[in-house]
Amino acid sequence: MAGFGGFPLAGLDLYEDLEVDNSKTFWTAHKHVYEQAVRDPMLALTAELEAEFGTAKIFRPYRDVRFAKDKAPYKTHQGAVAGTAPGVGWYVQIGAAGLFVSGGFYRGSAEQVAQFRRAVDDDVRGRELESILQPIVSAGFDLGGETLKTKPKGYDADHPRIALLRHKSLTCSHAFGAPEWLSTPQTADQVRTAWTTLRPLVEWLTAVVGPANA
Repeated sequence: MAGFGGFPLAGLDLYEDLEVDNSKTFWTAHKHVYEQAVRDPMLALTAELEAEFGTAKIFRPYRDVRFAKDKAPYKTHQGAVAGTAPGVGWYVQIGAAGLFVSGGFYRGSAEQVAQFRRAVDDDVRGRELESILQPIVSAGFDLGGETLKTKPKGYDADHPRIALLRHKSLTCSHAFGAPEWLSTPQTADQVRTAWTTLRPLVEWLTAVVGPANA
């Protein structure tokens, strides 16, 4: 495999067009663009980062429409995840809007969510998570994840970390857009730096909801 050289802008253009014409006819006529400007660069990028972050899974470009109201057959972005535990890891995505990176706890079993909340509730582990999140958010990452509108059962509404306890998943993400360096090897450095910033969060979550605790 050739080394990573960046994401060609043709890939972004492909997804912009795919959002308008999500048909087999369009995909078949432009599949070579996907392979050359999206799939192959993503494979090269994750290969370059593998030694530091582990093997990444490249998601298929096809949507699972069996139970979906939206029957559009193709995804309008390409993602890859380097997992550290079920539902936990680093993520990178390319689409019409450009480059997007994130890391955290994306989804898990009921017991994993319960284990996460027990850790947040604990004064030592909970404060540790707060201290991990503060510099990440200050660095420009957005705190996200699925949350409850009310307090989770068994916890007081005035808990000092009630906002974190409401989370059923917890992620930090950053949208880079399409800067000039996107089509150059510098993109790998940007993703590496972002994932390194997120490492304390990913490692905390891995220890809390990983297989040994789930």
